[in-house]
Amino acid sequence: MDIFEMMGRHEHEQLAFWSEPRLGYRGIIAIHDTTLGPALGGTRFWNYASDEAAIVDALRLARGMSYKAAVAGLNLGGGKSVIIGDNRVQDREMIFRAHGRAVESLGGRYITAEDVGTSPKDMDFVLAETDHVVGIDGRSGDPSPVTAYGVFVGLRAAVAHKTGSDDLSDTHVAVQGLGHVGYWLCRYLHEAGARLTVTDIDAERIARVVKEFGATAVGTDEIYGVEADVFAPCALGAVVNDETIEAFRFGIIAGAANNQLARSEHGKALFDRGILYAPDYVINAGGVINVYGELHDWSAERSKKKAGGIYDALRRIFETADAEGIPTGTAADRQAEERIQNARHLQRSFV
Repeated sequence: MDIFEMMGRHEHEQLAFWSEPRLGYRGIIAIHDTTLGPALGGTRFWNYASDEAAIVDALRLARGMSYKAAVAGLNLGGGKSVIIGDNRVQDREMIFRAHGRAVESLGGRYITAEDVGTSPKDMDFVLAETDHVVGIDGRSGDPSPVTAYGVFVGLRAAVAHKTGSDDLSDTHVAVQGLGHVGYWLCRYLHEAGARLTVTDIDAERIARVVKEFGATAVGTDEIYGVEADVFAPCALGAVVNDETIEAFRFGIIAGAANNQLARSEHGKALFDRGILYAPDYVINAGGVINVYGELHDWSAERSKKKAGGIYDALRRIFETADAEGIPTGTAADRQAEERIQNARHLQRSFV
């Protein structure tokens, strides 16, 4: 494993490792780019198959955060941290205080928040060791409702681009993953009149959504072959891959999960099949908008209004992709890279 080659591939600035075995803490912090401001990205707690898998995930997620902030018009860079271990552990204080010390060691270059496997309560433990943390209870708190709202308006933008109308009445949406964001997305979609087919690895989550929103439940692997207007992946990444693409009978992919494409060429595969893909880091930017609002003392209403701008951001990306005959992910990457490059002529990197 050549770490510097992995970092250089997408011009990551920094990769930090921190270990406190006695406390059960093994953490990795990746910083992609700080041109626009300090790197912000959540902490993911996951039982990775290997250290290399954890590093790759951190690097990919950090880069996604840079692009996410750039396209959303925020003055932030991109970073991400991962804690390797079983996120079901009950005694969490010392693990997350150790993580707080790791974050503090970077001197403000990186700001963390919650992510998969972590919660605002965990961030309270991080706060005991560093001020460079957001998403705290009593402040902006759980970003899931704002994230889901951004995905909802982004999904509407995709439907409008595909059909000429963003009316979701009787639009059939297949939702994969019913955690915090997936649940809120189902709620917004149900209120808009959409029909829902859902799946999750947790039977209780499925039962709740079926009861509250009249959804139809299918098996975790069956979701890929559902004949629906929209597929909304809201669990982990890499769900668009060589195997699943062959099963897809969706016209649109628009969901909250990070790194939905297993490889970049899968964006071209969707483009060739005429499936409209809402780039994940654009449509799921509501979470980073929410914590950015916390940093700048925005009201909840202002953060939600800013997340509503995802609608217009995606429409511009779709129009560019159509005009140039390129995949939507390529169009989004160009937009993000252009903003970062232009900013380098205006200011120094954040230090």
